[in-house]
Amino acid sequence: MSLGTAAGLEKAMQESISLQPYVKEVRVSINRQMLKENVFGYGELEGRMIIAEVQIDYEGEVVIARLEFDAEKNYPLMSLV
Repeated sequence: MSLGTAAGLEKAMQESISLQPYVKEVRVSINRQMLKENVFGYGELEGRMIIAEVQIDYEGEVVIARLEFDAEKNYPLMSLV
């Protein structure tokens, strides 16, 4: 992944997640400040770089969940918002 391909990867992840049942809306972004290029000019995607929010509607009940890196726990965590 590079800065030039990050937007395409975000879009692909959004489209993939949107195929899941009950998903009504999804947004994915990659924290570009965390992206570090290697000697070949690209970097690796890590879970800590992903911020994702998904809206689920199941039988009229709507919930929103968010995946975001928790620096204190040093882990990407999902929570209901």
